[in-house]
Amino acid sequence: MRVIVALLLLILSGLTAMAEPLPREKLASFVRAPFSLGEALNDDGVYSLLNSGGIEAGYVFETEPLAPLPGFSGAPINMLVVLDLEGRFLDVQLIEHNEPIFVSGLGQAPFHKYFEQYGGLSISDSIVVGTPYGDAASGSQLVYLDGVTKATASVRIAHESVMGAALAVAREKMQGLATAPPAYPDPDYDEALTWDALVDQGIATHKTLSNAEVDALFAGTLWEDDDPEAQDYPAEPFLDLWIVDLGPKSIARAALSEDSFDELQRFMEISDNDEPILLIETARHGLVSDEFVRNTAPDWISAEQDGLPVALRDADLLVELADGMPDGTAMILRTDRRLGFDPSREWVLKVLAVREHGMFQPEIGSVTMDVPHVTPARFFQRPVQIKPAPPWLEALRNRQNDMIVLGVLLTVLVGILSLRMNALAAQPMFTPLRLTILAVVVGFVGWWGQGQLSIVTVLGTLRTALDGGSYAFLLYDPFSLLIWAVSIAGLVAWGRGLFCGWLCPFGALQELAHHVGKALRVPQIEPSRAWDQRLKWLKYIVLGGLIVTVFVAPDQIDKAAEVEPFKTTITTFFIREWYYVAYAVFWLLLGMVLFKGFCRYVCPLGAFLAIGGLLRGRDWIDRRAECGSPCQLCRVKCKYGAIKKTGQIQYDECFQCLDCVAIHDDKQRCVPLIVAARRQARKVAAE
Repeated sequence: MRVIVALLLLILSGLTAMAEPLPREKLASFVRAPFSLGEALNDDGVYSLLNSGGIEAGYVFETEPLAPLPGFSGAPINMLVVLDLEGRFLDVQLIEHNEPIFVSGLGQAPFHKYFEQYGGLSISDSIVVGTPYGDAASGSQLVYLDGVTKATASVRIAHESVMGAALAVAREKMQGLATAPPAYPDPDYDEALTWDALVDQGIATHKTLSNAEVDALFAGTLWEDDDPEAQDYPAEPFLDLWIVDLGPKSIARAALSEDSFDELQRFMEISDNDEPILLIETARHGLVSDEFVRNTAPDWISAEQDGLPVALRDADLLVELADGMPDGTAMILRTDRRLGFDPSREWVLKVLAVREHGMFQPEIGSVTMDVPHVTPARFFQRPVQIKPAPPWLEALRNRQNDMIVLGVLLTVLVGILSLRMNALAAQPMFTPLRLTILAVVVGFVGWWGQGQLSIVTVLGTLRTALDGGSYAFLLYDPFSLLIWAVSIAGLVAWGRGLFCGWLCPFGALQELAHHVGKALRVPQIEPSRAWDQRLKWLKYIVLGGLIVTVFVAPDQIDKAAEVEPFKTTITTFFIREWYYVAYAVFWLLLGMVLFKGFCRYVCPLGAFLAIGGLLRGRDWIDRRAECGSPCQLCRVKCKYGAIKKTGQIQYDECFQCLDCVAIHDDKQRCVPLIVAARRQARKVAAE
């Protein structure tokens, strides 16, 4: 056994895995029209996204180089993510993965379909995978994505990878894009204001530029002499602009007539996510060109916040200003706060001054005049962002009822085996009681709870250890993790017997199949002692082969792990390709004639647990001096062949069926007890 452990460690010691970004040509094939892949922005596989006109429209990147969270195979799930400039998901596609449940279980389609849900969502949204818990359905900040039944843990890992990579790109490339919900006007805040108060307090921003100042902006260009009026009247104003945010009712009431205020409020009831911006221009500029069409984006006006564009659009509202307001061209623009605009922080209005050069087909030139604006924060409130619970907590909440039932089941079982094991084995109805427990394990732990442990988790953990990755993927399936924890603790107390004998759904199915075979009087097969010992080494060879495959040919590990029929039998309820079903049924039918043949001879997880059983701290099965010499009853009755001829228990092959414990304490079956009783009877008779 120690030789096997050393060999496995030697195999693992020299193997590593690196994640490299995909070649540009391959990544470009995933980008959907009308977009295309632009230039590389860094060495981590982040590219610019170009629209049909060749203008930058966002970012394209893989998740693996940026957020390599390992999946259950130990390898990260790699997705393509396309973000626009406001941090909104345009597309998320699955590129590559080795998640066993999708590779050869549920199929690829459900996993690909899951990623379609990201379109239109923003990285500032509080996105979680699962269903609302408790009162969470009333929390408007949470956005729930439907997971995939039987594969929620893998989906959660994929989601965390998508969000981790997207936020990494936002922090580096999107110049501080806000990832929290923006502020919005406080509907309950009321303050008596006048136009003069708006001006005095800086709530209304005022910007003026003279003709001479604009001329200076065009100096040295083709258009420097193309505005005669500016040269004739250099001191006259070219731009005399006022900016007022009408979102807060107190400000809107001070700036608009009563009729316009009422019309704006009706508009805001319908467009409750829009922030209305009032612009008043009293000089030459005029805000828009003659070609401007109402209810569209203004051609001479734009805005940005934090270096990112802010989409402005005409609100198409009739503007009547309050008494005492400046007299000029007035219009109300609107922008959607859901696109990231935060009215409580400074933003910049960008005004174009446009000139033409030449009589026929004139050349157009422009300069930009920046006008910063900020509205005091007292007029706004920021929603209390409902932060998604950590993924492990969401997973725990989603399965809290199952976890309670499982916790009670494990507590009772471990308690009985720890404190009342001999009494349990001595029960006249022990076999029916044991079969009932195994049926519960198959039904609740296996088919309902999907708690079938697998060698895939072991291999994924080993690979993560070598790669220096995170073990967080283990937390995404708390139901199985609890079984793992109890099983590993059981290695110290009993060796592999607790899991293999009591908690493995497929092992329980095999034992039930054996009893069905006995009930049908099917002839039983039992290898000779020598062949039984030889065949038991096969599972260690299978385990070693799987470990080598993980690192030498990781793309094939999902296929190699199909040596376990667990996925077919427990995870997918036999709904798979016929050859997988035939393989699983073969082992169950064989179990009717060969007692738990898969568990004893082939199971790689059993081999791993047998090695872990070296941690066992005590010999928990009582033995007598007569066990093995002369008595061989327990050895003969042990269906696992786990008792040596000397009477010593071979704990790495013991499945804790307790048959030998029952014999040991039974005065009607234990030969040493029977002999002792007869001696005592003769002694009493002689006296």
